[in-house]
Amino acid sequence: MLSLKLPQLLQVHQVPRVFWEDGIVSGYRRPTSSALDCVLSSFQMTNETVNIWTHFLPTWFLELESPRLCKVLRTTAFAHPFLFDNLPLFYRLGLCWGRAHHCGQEALSPSHSYHLLCALLTAFLFTSHLPERLAPGRFDYIGHSHQLFHICAVLGTHFQLEAVLADMGTRRTWLAALPPALSLGGMAATLGLAVAGNLLIIASFTAALLRAPSSCPLLQGCLPEEGTRDKQQ
Repeated sequence: MLSLKLPQLLQVHQVPRVFWEDGIVSGYRRPTSSALDCVLSSFQMTNETVNIWTHFLPTWFLELESPRLCKVLRTTAFAHPFLFDNLPLFYRLGLCWGRAHHCGQEALSPSHSYHLLCALLTAFLFTSHLPERLAPGRFDYIGHSHQLFHICAVLGTHFQLEAVLADMGTRRTWLAALPPALSLGGMAATLGLAVAGNLLIIASFTAALLRAPSSCPLLQGCLPEEGTRDKQQ
């Protein structure tokens, strides 16, 4: 009868420093895991299980080569759409604050306020590594900052969509009087550019993945030998 053995989990001192997370002590997956181990670990409680099931990161073999660049790319992936999506809101607030009369309530609905609050919490959790930094080892599996970061990001997206629907409802008459911003051909061209850009990103990272060596020097000699550890114990 076929039986599958779940991969062994490691402590923080057993993995290369590039994989260390502030305040996360246990529940690390082995960096040299096989493809089968990676699949099995998705159904095993590790410090990444919740994150795996909320999103998929195909750009990690890059995590080994340029961890700082990868951190910048991940941060930009959230900061860029936030700034781009909220430019109309910031513009509206700027016009309101420039007027003689107060119009903050008109410009900033409760959904907008909740969205901005969730965005601030998301950025704070991503950069502070709280609460696990205050109690290392206590939040390895549930409750660490990356999980709370995802929750705040999802809530922020929800309130952002609610704010857009509220704006469309209150400005329906004004929007109906305006000419369409893009024709059907223009919308198709915009969609085509977006799809082409995404395909280019996927192709670039896939090519980098195929070019990556089968064994990374960063991983060699980083894991302590089990025999040495047994002797020390």
